[in-house]
Parts: sequence; C-alpha cells; structure tokens
Amino acid sequence: MKNSQSAALALAGVTTLLCVCTLSGCASQAEAMQTKATVWSLEQTGTVGGFTTQVLGSPMAKTVDGRKAVCFNGVDDGLLIATNPIEGWASYTIEVLMKPDGDGPEEQRYLHIQDAEERRALLETRVTPDKSWALDTFLHENPENKLTQLDRTLLQPTDRWYWTALVYDGKAMTQYVSGVKLMEGAVAVKPMTRGQISLGVRQNRVSWFKGCIAEVRFTQGVVTPRR
Repeated sequence: MKNSQSAALALAGVTTLLCVCTLSGCASQAEAMQTKATVWSLEQTGTVGGFTTQVLGSPMAKTVDGRKAVCFNGVDDGLLIATNPIEGWASYTIEVLMKPDGDGPEEQRYLHIQDAEERRALLETRVTPDKSWALDTFLHENPENKLTQLDRTLLQPTDRWYWTALVYDGKAMTQYVSGVKLMEGAVAVKPMTRGQISLGVRQNRVSWFKGCIAEVRFTQGVVTPRR
C-alpha cells in the first residue's frame, strides 16, 4: 500500500512538472513556485491588464495569424498605461510576443517602462532595408549607469511572431529572441518605484512601433524565456 501511494505521489510530481514546462515555456517547477507573473493579453485598446489606457492615434485590435493582438501603424499609434508592473522588484523577466512589420521605421520602441526617478527599461527594434530586424534592450539607472544591448549582426526576418525578452537578475541584463540568448552585460539598477508603461512608442512620443503585440508578461525573478 505504501509503495502504491509513493508511486502515485511520484507520478503526480512528474505531472506537475510537465504542466509547468508546457504552460510556462519550460520554466522549472522551482522557478514557477518562487516567481510571481503578471500576464497582459492585448485584445482591445481601451484597457490592458485591467487598466484603462490612454490611446494615442488609432491602434487596432485584430486577429493576426490566429492570435488576438493590438497593431500599431509606426506613425502615431501607442498606448500609455499608468502603472509600473515591475515596481519594487530587484530582478525580473519582461517578455513580449510581437510581430514587427518589414516596412516600419528603422528605430522603434515597443515597450517602455519609466518610474518617478527616471529609471527606465525598454525593448526596441532596429529594422533594416532588407526587412530584417535586431533586438535592442536598454536599462537606465542614471546617465552614468546604464546599458544598451544591440548587435546589428544578430538579425531576424520581419513579419513573423517572436517572443522577445529582457531579463534582469539584479546584476546583469540578458536579452533573448524566441528563447535564444543573444547578449548579456553587467549593470546595476535599483528596484523601480511608481511609474508608467507605454506600448508601441517611447513615452516622449517618438520612435513609433509598426507591427503587432499579442501578449506581455512580467515575472518577478528570473525564468527561462518563452520560445
């Protein structure tokens, strides 16, 4: 009887681990237990993650390749949201499921978080004339302490869906595209205070994004980014 109970418990443990892997992009069971995630599915423009948005221009909610998303025109479309999802976190993983258009501007910001102390976290694209793009991730504590990660040789084709990620472990920032680690560098950024986030544009309303965003995930701590 004891052996049967032990086998059942072991099987339950395996099942739990497999579920975590399937639902969380193969994060470990320990990661899932120790982290706190906020998930925003972009299905409309008026509210995101339960927050009322300030809508700039006319971003459109639509279904693209079977995914519900909000799409931006690269000229004057954006969303401003008066919350900071990573407020108080010493380490975090920011993931964005996005599809960059091949005919967008060269420099685009599709996620920008900034707090009252002007600490910043950004995810950006650099689009080339041949319809490829490179990921740019940026963390800013102050003018003397900041880090840009951009390698224009690490190119991906546009007009496809990608999971992009900025991971900060409290000492270093790492960037990923579709689960593949691209760059890593040391930087020290204190936990952010109250602030706001923009999607589809930098908060000072420049560097507009042309493309679509389906989902944004904010996880406290470091987890394995989605593919």
